[in-house]
Amino acid sequence: MESADLEALLIEAKESMEAARNYRTELQQRLLGLTQARRQIKDSAAQTRDTLKQHFLDVKGAVIKLLDERLQALIQEVDTIEQENIKPLDECRKLLEQGVSTAEDLLKEGEIALSCMAREPENLCNFTNKAMHIQLDSLPEVPSLVEAPCLSAQLDDSFLSAARNHISKHCTVASRPPILIEELIERPGAILVRWCKVDDEFVAHDYRLQCRKNVASHFEDVYVGSESEFIVLHIDPNTDYQFRVCGRGDGRHEWSPWSVSQLGKTTLVPHEWCSGFEGYSLSSRRNIALRNDSVSHEVLYSKAATYSSGQTLTFRVESVGQLDKRDSIGVCVEPQSGYESLQRDKAVCISTSGAVFVNGKEMTNQLPPITPGSTITFDMEVVSLGTSNNNEGPIHKRRVTIGSNNREVVFDWMLEQICDSLYFGCSFTHSGWKVLVF
Repeated sequence: MESADLEALLIEAKESMEAARNYRTELQQRLLGLTQARRQIKDSAAQTRDTLKQHFLDVKGAVIKLLDERLQALIQEVDTIEQENIKPLDECRKLLEQGVSTAEDLLKEGEIALSCMAREPENLCNFTNKAMHIQLDSLPEVPSLVEAPCLSAQLDDSFLSAARNHISKHCTVASRPPILIEELIERPGAILVRWCKVDDEFVAHDYRLQCRKNVASHFEDVYVGSESEFIVLHIDPNTDYQFRVCGRGDGRHEWSPWSVSQLGKTTLVPHEWCSGFEGYSLSSRRNIALRNDSVSHEVLYSKAATYSSGQTLTFRVESVGQLDKRDSIGVCVEPQSGYESLQRDKAVCISTSGAVFVNGKEMTNQLPPITPGSTITFDMEVVSLGTSNNNEGPIHKRRVTIGSNNREVVFDWMLEQICDSLYFGCSFTHSGWKVLVF
């Protein structure tokens, strides 16, 4: 065999071995996927069995308690009716017994008076007077058996049938949840969770998102509403979090089965305002800035350059104060002292009146004025690198999108220097402004 043929055969053999390795790796990954799917089925089945057993045990205890309470209420009702109707009969009995005793005594006196009528006629006269005062024709009313209450228990035989019908439909087992988490996107100190319906017949009116930091802790609600995405804040970087979501229809109280929980984490450090600025008070996490009544009008900057192209920077205005044309919220290449606003070179910003400024120049297009609850977003990407008209140096063009109150403006921002990350900042002339950044 010639060397060329041998070399070609060697190359073919190496290619076959590489294909075999790739095939083995793919098979191993699929085996791993099968193992995980099997574990999910086994674990979820065991958890479902435990949930059903505990639920029916709780329901059984609650039903027994309700039946006992109802039995005691009915017995109490019987006791009350019995006592209320026996009491007048007992009083009437006493009157009758007293009447019988009086009549017997009167009969005895009459017999004695008659036996000695000849010797003591005055006794017969006394007896007659006494009998007239007793009113022998006055008799108490005694109710007939028809008029007297006759208690009985009215048993509802349909209860068991209705209970059996209700119990037969109580609880269901779902093999697949109608809603699944679609995407987990890392944000600085946060995770954007997006979900979607996978069951077309399920019509969701509300969604419920839960999160937990580790498997040892309990899931807690982080969002309930009609949106299909939510940014979960206060996420520790490089830490795994579990998320799950469910939904419910309009007018219904019960929630759908939970989605398969998904693990997510962020590697991006959270955005923070820089502390030590006299005119602003910060929250404990330094992501909320409140303009105080200090006379200082200095721009408040971020602690570090944590905003990069390709990310979304979001400001949410929690409360507002008096408007001023110098007010601004935006991003810049670097902090610069001595300025009262971001309406300057190497910065883009929006004023509280909705005006947009690029490198200190006001743009023609404007956004709506900022109001309590307004959310302002900044998105940008590097479009191209070039040179300035006078060939003094390179030009870095960024495509910037600013959104506020469901409106957007898009423009190109020219910079003469490379900067992988940017600072953010805000400036407010009057107190009362409160801004959250994430």
